[in-house]
Amino acid sequence: MTTLYVGNLPFSATEDEVRGLFEQHGQVDSVKIVNDRDTGRPRGFCFVDMPADDAQKAIAGLNGTPMNGRPLRVNEARERPPRGPRSGPPGGGERW
Repeated sequence: MTTLYVGNLPFSATEDEVRGLFEQHGQVDSVKIVNDRDTGRPRGFCFVDMPADDAQKAIAGLNGTPMNGRPLRVNEARERPPRGPRSGPPGGGERW
C-alpha cells in the first residue's frame, strides 16, 4: 500500500471527486481530505491510499493535471518528521 500526497487541491473538491479521478489509474483504498482544525474548512491537500503499482501510475498520470483550474501536485507521501519538545513552560506559561 502506498500513500500519495495530493497538493494544490481545489478547496471545493470532495472525496468522491478525488476518488473518481484516481480510480482512472487503479484501485483506491481510501481518500482523506485534510481540514483545518480551527475552521473545519479544507486546507487544499489530501492523502490517497492505493496499491504501489497503481500509485505510480496515478503519479505519472495526474501530477500537473488541472482539477477545477488548479494543477495538482501528486507524489508519494513522506513520513512527517517527529516534533521536538515545545519550548517554554508546560501549559503555555503564565498570563498576566
